[in-house]
Amino acid sequence: MRGHDWINNSLPDELIVEIFSHLHTKSTRDACSLVCRRWFRLERRTRATLRIGAAHLFLDLLPTRFSSLRNLYIDERLSIPLQLGRKRTAEEDSDLESVCLSDAGLSSLGEGFPNLHRLGLIWCSNVSSDGLTSFARKCSSLKALDLQGCYVGDQGLTAVGQCCKHLEDLNLRFCEGLTDSGLVELAVGVGKSLKSLGVAACAKITDISMEAVGSNCCSLETLSLDSEFIHNKGLLAVAQGCPALKVLKLQCINITDDALKAVGTSCLSLELLALYSFQRFTDNDKGLEAIATGCKELTHLEVNGCHNIGTLGIEYIGRSCQKLTELALLYCHRIGDVSLLEVGQGCKFLQVLHLVDCSSIGDDAMCSIASGCRNIKKLHIRRCYKIGNKGIIAVGKHCTSLIDLSIRFCDRVGDGALTAIAEGCSLRSLNVSGCHQIGDAGVISIARGCPQLCHLDVSVLQNLGDMAMAELGENCTLLKEIVLSHCRQITDVGLTHLVKSCTMLESCQMVYCSGITSAGVATVVSSCPNIKKVLVEKWKVSQRTKRRAGSIIAYLCVDL
Repeated sequence: MRGHDWINNSLPDELIVEIFSHLHTKSTRDACSLVCRRWFRLERRTRATLRIGAAHLFLDLLPTRFSSLRNLYIDERLSIPLQLGRKRTAEEDSDLESVCLSDAGLSSLGEGFPNLHRLGLIWCSNVSSDGLTSFARKCSSLKALDLQGCYVGDQGLTAVGQCCKHLEDLNLRFCEGLTDSGLVELAVGVGKSLKSLGVAACAKITDISMEAVGSNCCSLETLSLDSEFIHNKGLLAVAQGCPALKVLKLQCINITDDALKAVGTSCLSLELLALYSFQRFTDNDKGLEAIATGCKELTHLEVNGCHNIGTLGIEYIGRSCQKLTELALLYCHRIGDVSLLEVGQGCKFLQVLHLVDCSSIGDDAMCSIASGCRNIKKLHIRRCYKIGNKGIIAVGKHCTSLIDLSIRFCDRVGDGALTAIAEGCSLRSLNVSGCHQIGDAGVISIARGCPQLCHLDVSVLQNLGDMAMAELGENCTLLKEIVLSHCRQITDVGLTHLVKSCTMLESCQMVYCSGITSAGVATVVSSCPNIKKVLVEKWKVSQRTKRRAGSIIAYLCVDL
């Protein structure tokens, strides 16, 4: 009844808190917290995770407002929002420095949250070893620590190793102040508990640290290394000392086949392997042969920019790694059709395939994948110029579980391929940017055959016009995002038909569409109640549209 609060007058705090504990999404909890001041206060009391920017302005309030907090992530990149396209002034730089988390602030967090489990300090440049040491001594139950971009030194990392004996996850990306001394001490201190370690752009971390990890961290399951200062010796030590390793991501230009052979021999539980920019691998693919032979549990493989890896290496994977569910081959010019023929025959559980700039892979490979890997749900292809209608038609015929298809800048793919996809698959996301042979006919087929479509990118399609927009508007009412940039034949008429029924549209990009005027932009803004982003040339946004948009839309302006 109006004027009477039957809920708050009847329910005790404990019961409302219990109800809040069963709300598992942040958006739902946020919505409930806005009902009244009491619910706001109680929801804060039950929140376990908090993500904030510059924090020390209200650090003293956090423990009283968030008494159940266990996970705290501070990202200094979120500190000062600026208008797009404008540089900070000297005064703003000074203000930004003043709100950065300090050592005193970090120490205060340790006092307020002694039972904190996870702490992220992303680019907190004012935090040093002194603050980290003080925090570590007060939060001995810490399980995860992210120090990305923090200039902490060996003393701080040593303190973590001595005090945080339950630490399982550590990220040291861009920690330029660290040397082998600190990481060795940490490995000795938390070696029994550490399960995940990330090291990138730490110029003073060498094989000595990796040898300590191999000697002490026998439970390590995830290792991510990005360094030109780590060689075979370090990775060999890790492979031999960490047999439980499941995830290995490497961007180390001085590692060769021998190190990968050791991984294949020792890390038999490996599930994910990612190789980036390996230039010292030989052309005999012996490293991947060892992985395929030893790592039967492998489910994810990414080969990115490893120019010496050829067809034979992926053939080994296809024959031996039958549990493979995701394969990504990026900038691998020496990998040809035969490799994917083997994958198609041997990897029946493959669900995700990424191919980028693989100039030797064509329709035969795609036909083999389509006929053998019928559980494919996500297929992303970019600039693979030998792949045409034949391969994509085979995908449409056999891969009926496909929901996410991207075939960007594949010049040989045309309307017939999209017709086959529409007949066999129920897509939710489609990207055909730069496929110049695709026009109205293909997109109309998609509109009629894929009513669940939510995301569509048809940019740089010179033959696409208003007829396709009308079909999309009539059939794809769930559309949330569309990219129309550089489509010169689409006009205001097509936009009007598109937005007539697509009331859920949140994002519309239409830069360099010569047929679209300020009237078309106004139609999108006024017809789509959920619109959040419009990308368009500045001169096409009228003053009236700007006033109408207000806080509803955050649009980007591009001057011609």
